[in-house]
Amino acid sequence: MSTVGQIQLRPRPLIVSDIDEVVLEFINPFRAFLDSCDHALLPRSFRLTGNIVNRTDDQPVTEAEVKALLDAFYGSQDRWQTPAVQVVDTLAALSEEADIVFLTAMPPHHAAVRRALLDRLGLPYPLLATEEPKGPIVQELHAGRAVPLVFVDDILRNLQSVQRHVPSCLLINLMVNVEFRALAPAPDPGIRLVSNWAEAAAAIRAHFDN
Repeated sequence: MSTVGQIQLRPRPLIVSDIDEVVLEFINPFRAFLDSCDHALLPRSFRLTGNIVNRTDDQPVTEAEVKALLDAFYGSQDRWQTPAVQVVDTLAALSEEADIVFLTAMPPHHAAVRRALLDRLGLPYPLLATEEPKGPIVQELHAGRAVPLVFVDDILRNLQSVQRHVPSCLLINLMVNVEFRALAPAPDPGIRLVSNWAEAAAAIRAHFDN
């Protein structure tokens, strides 16, 4: 896994992207993982705690159990997760005109597994894995350079964090799972909602051309 200081950026636009439900499918693979250990994820609200139930009694599992299940999933993510539709080709094309950095909200001790999975899928871009707020990290990466900046994420609080720290950034809200996207809060003004990577690429290129 890289650190911010290890990432060498060229004097050209920068795209910073989340991974789960943006670059890699998360909801469907996580559901399959849960099914393999007699649990289920129910689409009742836009959160995990309270919506993961034990199949033996249909009761929600505790927050501690949710964390344990997530940790087990991330430890074996290379067996479950697949790329979002169009993402590999879209990022490859965008990488010809912009630097790309992945910023994933995941315990850093799982970064090696994720790095190997991304490389295998043809997504070789630098990876930062952290559970810290994303705004200060994007701000440090960008370092006030006079080049376009884009941030892509599925979670509103991450987009808000970047919006506070780098107001000039193009903010794109993308979640590939349609069922859970419908349960997500509406994005704030100034955050562009898109449905797929084709729409995201069009918004990114328009931002580059401004």
